[in-house]
Amino acid sequence: MRYARIEIDGRPSWARVDGDVLELLSGSPLDGIPQVTGKIAVAGVRWLPPVVPPVFYAVGMNYTRHIEHARALGDAKAVTPERPEIGYRANNALTGHGSPIVKPREVTGRFEAEPELVAVIGRTVRHASYDEAREAVFGWTIGNDISARTWQYQDRTFWRSKNSDTFKPMGPWIETSVDALAQTTTLRVNGETRAEFATGGMVFDPYDFIVEMSRHLTLHPGDVLWMGAEATCQLEPGDTVEIEISGIGALSNPVHEEPDLP
Repeated sequence: MRYARIEIDGRPSWARVDGDVLELLSGSPLDGIPQVTGKIAVAGVRWLPPVVPPVFYAVGMNYTRHIEHARALGDAKAVTPERPEIGYRANNALTGHGSPIVKPREVTGRFEAEPELVAVIGRTVRHASYDEAREAVFGWTIGNDISARTWQYQDRTFWRSKNSDTFKPMGPWIETSVDALAQTTTLRVNGETRAEFATGGMVFDPYDFIVEMSRHLTLHPGDVLWMGAEATCQLEPGDTVEIEISGIGALSNPVHEEPDLP
């Protein structure tokens, strides 16, 4: 099934996607089995991030090709990880399918998209086995890890290079019935394919991370785990960037220049 969050009369609402129809739901499917309260057409809806995570986890350097590319560009920290280690991102950066990515006026140099598989946690988990980690995933969505590289190398943390407003498009929905690691990820800009790779070709898979994380952290329903990217692509204002993961869907966002202050 596909579950989404959309805006209805200015308020967020859960919905189940059924082709060109959205079945409005009484609550979150992460909390139980919601009731259908109505139906509307998909056309024209405003998509919200499909979940607002209690904790936003993110993986870095999890595909060999990405590591090699970063190393070639002079990133001394670009080495193949020896164990699953996690980072964090900020919810303020989240935006939904169809909403603009805003490039700040101050950004110079590489402003890049990174196409990522996202695991959505569906149950509370601590000290998980690998099988328990698999059972803990409610479903899968798509993320675009926008990165301002000059800021990334200037700052001591990723506070603005990866966490500025609109830098984390996610959506359009959560797909619960797919073998996510058997799919293909495609990155397009203005309809032109810029990268394509096996989604599951990771150094460590999502379940490896959940096992390692849950040794020290309690994961909760709604937490998200962004799994890293194999490839990146430069973006400019006026572009439209699309990330498709077969079996899940396609996340598309226009790129806008930040407007001048009044």
